[in-house]
Amino acid sequence: MKYCSRCGASVSQKVPPGDNLPRHVCNQCEEIHYHNPKIVAGCIPEWEDQVLLCRRAIEPRLGLWTFPAGFMELGESTEEAAIRETKEEAQADVEISGLYAVLSLPHIGQVYLVFRGRMLAPTFEAGTESLEVRLFSLSTIPWEQIAFPVVREALRRYVDDVATGRFGVHLASLHDRLPS
Repeated sequence: MKYCSRCGASVSQKVPPGDNLPRHVCNQCEEIHYHNPKIVAGCIPEWEDQVLLCRRAIEPRLGLWTFPAGFMELGESTEEAAIRETKEEAQADVEISGLYAVLSLPHIGQVYLVFRGRMLAPTFEAGTESLEVRLFSLSTIPWEQIAFPVVREALRRYVDDVATGRFGVHLASLHDRLPS
């Protein structure tokens, strides 16, 4: 950041009074500009013993598979964001069953909130950000074609939980990129 979004003057990095971390501070109006992680809300849509995945029509990771997920918008809850992303990417309607995982990616400033969502009907189709949308049994998930390490991690935990029949909320910090 070079300029203040409030007054347009230059900014410099310094520790503001009462803080303990360097921040971008306006040299003129003294506005403090915080840079915080972005929240990504995602959903693992479930239909019977299958999960709904989308093949990406956009970069990054064009052509690879993911569950519906995206950045939250102002004015929506995390659950609403997960439902919206599922509708936008897969044209599927879900009812949120519960929070499934909170996965932090400190190296890129993102926090994933992944929900389980019960599909209301087995109807779906590719939205504008998807090339294809398909239901996969857990044994046919295309592991080598999963778009992001965080999605792979959430899906691996999900498959393990289905096998044990116990679902909790998973918490993890993925400090390094997991192998693709």
